[in-house]
Amino acid sequence: MLSIVVRTAAGAALLLIMPLMVWISDWRWQPEGNAWWLKSLFWLTETVTQPWGIITHGLLCAWFLWCLRFRLRAAITLFVILAAAILLGQGIKSWIKNSVQEPRPFVIWLEKTHHIPVDEFYTLRRSERGNIVKQQLAGQRDIPAFLRQHWQKETGFAFPSGHTLFAASWALLAVGLLWPRRRYVTIAILLVWATGVMGSRMLLGMHWPRDLVFATLISWGLVILATWLAQRLCGSLAPPPAEAREIAEREQEG
Repeated sequence: MLSIVVRTAAGAALLLIMPLMVWISDWRWQPEGNAWWLKSLFWLTETVTQPWGIITHGLLCAWFLWCLRFRLRAAITLFVILAAAILLGQGIKSWIKNSVQEPRPFVIWLEKTHHIPVDEFYTLRRSERGNIVKQQLAGQRDIPAFLRQHWQKETGFAFPSGHTLFAASWALLAVGLLWPRRRYVTIAILLVWATGVMGSRMLLGMHWPRDLVFATLISWGLVILATWLAQRLCGSLAPPPAEAREIAEREQEG
């Protein structure tokens, strides 16, 4: 258990560097207009947004199962654990959002620039909020069309970030489950991807830095539990002897 906590803590610390630096710097979000990189950030955030998030989840589950190569029963158990960790995180996120009710940065901006009271905005149904965003920004050509449409769909509360919970959970699951198998490339890619998703949520006006920080901490706690359960119910995370010898030989040759 201690080894799981230590290595996932290291992964969580890496993910927290960026949002903590932004938080400490007292950075304030403002719309960036038609900056070319916003479109790239939008597609990055879409890898987590439904329905694409379901595809991402399925692909990552398949990759983890292939990397760990458990027997059928253990593989099914692992699949259930991975799905439960992600779903539980999203459930916790929804409960906290409804309890805290923190407005999104772009909603605050709408109040300042279009005189839409935040309190009144959040008393409306989700569909009505989306219609208001659409109507108010219809003639605002300095805001890209894809971003206006994204805001119309994402009119919920901010704290904590569900996208961060999803991406950080997968990155930390990679640290927890795949580190003993020495899948360092996969771990690095997922940590970079998760950090990119987190950054996209801030720069697209969806979240404050603290939303990302607390979502990462929640995902860390869930991943510790999920990794411990996987190790207990599915068997050792260390590579089989033959694979371990092959890895050691490659390292010696290198």
